[in-house]
Amino acid sequence: MISIKTPEEITIMAEGGKILAKIMAEIGRKVKAGIKTRELDRLAESLILKSGGKCSFKGHEGYPFCLCTSINEEIVHALPSDRILKGEDIISLDLGILYKGFHTDMAVTLPVTRPSRVEKIDPETQRLIRVTKKSLKRGIKKVHPGNTFGDIGNTIQRYVEGQGFNVVRDLCGHGIGRELHEDPQILNYGKRHTGPEIKEGMVFCIEPMVTMGDWRIKKTKDGFGYQTEDGSLSAHFEHMMAVTQNGCQILTNLK
Repeated sequence: MISIKTPEEITIMAEGGKILAKIMAEIGRKVKAGIKTRELDRLAESLILKSGGKCSFKGHEGYPFCLCTSINEEIVHALPSDRILKGEDIISLDLGILYKGFHTDMAVTLPVTRPSRVEKIDPETQRLIRVTKKSLKRGIKKVHPGNTFGDIGNTIQRYVEGQGFNVVRDLCGHGIGRELHEDPQILNYGKRHTGPEIKEGMVFCIEPMVTMGDWRIKKTKDGFGYQTEDGSLSAHFEHMMAVTQNGCQILTNLK
């Protein structure tokens, strides 16, 4: 069953979402060559506790950290470690906060910058990140009462594949609220006019995961994350939103 949130509940989730967006931005500024992903996790947990929230991911299905740090071919849920970021890497950061009884969730993919060097990642990797981010924006535009969740997935898939990339089929977005993962599952592929109807008051996360190569995946060595089966690069973006009368309100925006 897909729950409908009250205006009061959505207000709380918007407050938590804004806090999450600020924390994610601060973590993102620390993403540089030479830093360990474990250091990024420590920063995330410190900022979350200072905000008055709790880590949504820590302890969820045994996950031992606050932040997910997925590098290069890793897609989602990879564990922070003593691995040191390098200048040619890209990293996907996925973070959630439990705030006043409600979960929030968002993700971004960033290039790793090199201190004192003006050097960018290669153009095709830049394009992967740009296309993934834009596919999320296109999916969000389909969030409107009367549309279906299939409309969202179809829009994301058609755009991504039209750009020569692939969407991951075995992972998806989700409803969110008092539980971190609620109904519905929101696929990043599919057919128009299929799936449940989108209704005012629903709150959920859309999160396209896009690969430069094949869409098939496998578990990472840490046992928690997923990576591309063929070793190709992957990018991931996620926003949490509430359905309004005329569209939606993105709850994980800084604005």
